[in-house]
Amino acid sequence: MMFPTVTTLVVLAAAGLVSAQTPAGFEPAVTARLDLVFGSKVITAPGTSLTKAETAKQPTIGTSDVALNGTYLWMMIDLDVPANFQNPSAGGRRTNLHAMIQGFKPSSSAAAANGVFTLASSGTAGPITYTGPSPPAEKPAYPHRYVSLLYETPASFSVTKAQVGQTFGFNLTTFVASTKLSLPIRANYFTVTG
Repeated sequence: MMFPTVTTLVVLAAAGLVSAQTPAGFEPAVTARLDLVFGSKVITAPGTSLTKAETAKQPTIGTSDVALNGTYLWMMIDLDVPANFQNPSAGGRRTNLHAMIQGFKPSSSAAAANGVFTLASSGTAGPITYTGPSPPAEKPAYPHRYVSLLYETPASFSVTKAQVGQTFGFNLTTFVASTKLSLPIRANYFTVTG
């Protein structure tokens, strides 16, 4: 029987870390990458650090490995909102839903100049329109993780703001169960520090 070498184990562990498109410990874990494009900046590496100014406008979303051809729901969640804004280091952290936009389909244009097969929302934007990251300044500085998730949906899928519930303290597990969504097919995340 052959046993893996230490080098082989290190390479396998590193490959596992590289393939995760969601932060460590986030559920559901997603390995397929969703490309985010803020202006001319394509975010491919999970955990890329960005500024508030760079993320002020909604990103273009898509894929660079294969064009998608269905209908999709995209959401972006801040995982690190302080429970106590007056004293952020006291107490835990909670979530804030920054965007939930339905009806994304392949863009009428082919791959954009940046190599991303883009998706565009063809209906009303929402139920939660995009709000750019604006984490508070904290001492010590605390980078907020913003997770983008892409769910494939039936073409007739529709969700209302009432079904989403509250955006502060947004419960992804409850929302997914109530709307009967499958697991997300793509994800990525970036960080912004206040």
